[in-house]
Amino acid sequence: MEQTTLNIIVVGLSFVLYFGIAIWAKAGSTAEFYAAGRGVHPVINGMATAADWMSAASFISMAGLIAFVGYNNSTFLMGWTGGYVLMAMLLAPYLRKFGKYTVPEFVGDRFYSPTARVVAVIALITMSVTYVIGQMAGAGVAFSRFLEVDNTTGLLIASAVVFVYAVLGGMKGITYTQVAQYCVLIIAYTIPAIFISLQLTGHVLPQLGLFAEHTASGQYLLVTLDGLLNDLGFNQYTSGSSPWLMALFTLSLMIGTAGLPHVIIRFFTVPRVADARWSAGWALVFIALLYLTAPAVGAMARLNIMTTMWPQGVQGEAVAVDDLPDWFRTWSTTGLLAVEDKNGDGKIQYYNDKAESMTALAAERGWQGNELVTFNRDILVLANPEIAGLPGWVIALIAAGGIAAALSTAAGLLLAISSAVSHDLIKSTINPNISEKGELLAARISMAVAICVATYLGLNPPGFAAQVVALAFGLAAASLFPTLMMGIFSKRMNSAGATAGMLAGLLSTTLYLFLYLGWFFIPETNMLTADQYLFGIPPTHFGPIGALLNFGVAFLVASMTAEPPQEIQDLVESVRVPRGAGTAVNH
Repeated sequence: MEQTTLNIIVVGLSFVLYFGIAIWAKAGSTAEFYAAGRGVHPVINGMATAADWMSAASFISMAGLIAFVGYNNSTFLMGWTGGYVLMAMLLAPYLRKFGKYTVPEFVGDRFYSPTARVVAVIALITMSVTYVIGQMAGAGVAFSRFLEVDNTTGLLIASAVVFVYAVLGGMKGITYTQVAQYCVLIIAYTIPAIFISLQLTGHVLPQLGLFAEHTASGQYLLVTLDGLLNDLGFNQYTSGSSPWLMALFTLSLMIGTAGLPHVIIRFFTVPRVADARWSAGWALVFIALLYLTAPAVGAMARLNIMTTMWPQGVQGEAVAVDDLPDWFRTWSTTGLLAVEDKNGDGKIQYYNDKAESMTALAAERGWQGNELVTFNRDILVLANPEIAGLPGWVIALIAAGGIAAALSTAAGLLLAISSAVSHDLIKSTINPNISEKGELLAARISMAVAICVATYLGLNPPGFAAQVVALAFGLAAASLFPTLMMGIFSKRMNSAGATAGMLAGLLSTTLYLFLYLGWFFIPETNMLTADQYLFGIPPTHFGPIGALLNFGVAFLVASMTAEPPQEIQDLVESVRVPRGAGTAVNH
């Protein structure tokens, strides 16, 4: 059977499963659309949360970024998992006890202000749209390769699939669809990793293979990889750079994770406060299965790429154009991988042509620059089975897994957006007298519009999936996380302070993105260069700075204005002492 046919069969069967679940679990009320009727078991919710969380950035892009940068990008692993601990300890049970449907609803009621609620909606939409761009872009990459269509067509197919099961099922349908998607993506991620670990090290567990002896060289795998990279002028895989920037980026991802509204609303679906904590714990277990594997996937894939380009090492000959493996030619058709024989010697030299250490060697051998001119980081995990020469069914499985990862998170984000629009803007602000049927229709229309916007923006993403997601985390860290923390733990924080703080955090971070990533909104432009960053802080690392501005402005304004009403202070006191065994307040 041809590989494309096998891919279509496996991916198609996964779609049939998702559509079947959506029809079975169709939301019939706003309670089911927004919070799945608050009847989801903690283990099920933990698995759905893991799928919601492990997006295209985690499945498709993270290992690729680790592979090409190494130790420095371990910040993604530390920040994203650390953020879940913050969420489980500081936010999830308290927000569940408050008993609302959405994050803006909590903000509006806690700070007794429609204005605060609207600002929270703006922050949520800004962050969620930024985040969903990465998911749609990742889905487009997966579809374009495995269904052998162009990237635009792949993105449109992904949008159509999300449209069917997310608009139909709401939170109820999305929850059970995400459980199925988790099963698909975790199997798809781990099976190729096991195969490749066995090939390179003889170890079944990739986590052990990463630190084991490389069979072919007789050295430790990481030592072998470091040696190859060093010979070609690249930074060693295990070397780090600025501890300050690594710490700042890790913190940005941590507090950004804890402030993600599409993940927070998952904790509104469980029956009790204690279940919110258990959901977070189970989610960490399910997430760890993939995150503990990702470093090995990245290192082993990079080693396979290096040995593909230099079969006998740098002292031998680079691979000839005619000898490029089949996977190389296949992925080249997507436009995400490209080579150019710049010196016309019939071989493809892959090296760091910016490194001074390579200048003499390049001149001696007549090299005219790096000839692997395009290698989109998002393709690495998807191409991994082909790089390692694994069976066709494994390649089809990774296709289904990558698509499941992108679609599961996209659905959660789109639900957060549609809930904010229909429940917090239309129902609570514009038309309080709207019927439940009308609100449900508004929610579905809002989601459909959000899908269209996400698709349009996904056609011109501002970077790799994980990079785009990192920007969204910065926005969440600067706007929603401080507001939620102050809403739970500060009885003195009033509506004026919270609103001013949210605006300060959101506007400062958005301005920083505009300033240094002009191409984020205007392709092919860049207003300022990296050496002009404020104190050397990249835009993806700015979240904690925005959060500090949020906290500072909020407490300053609150100290100069009236205290919250006594009933609000009493509410905060009751919410922040969550009796785990008790039944949560229902909306």
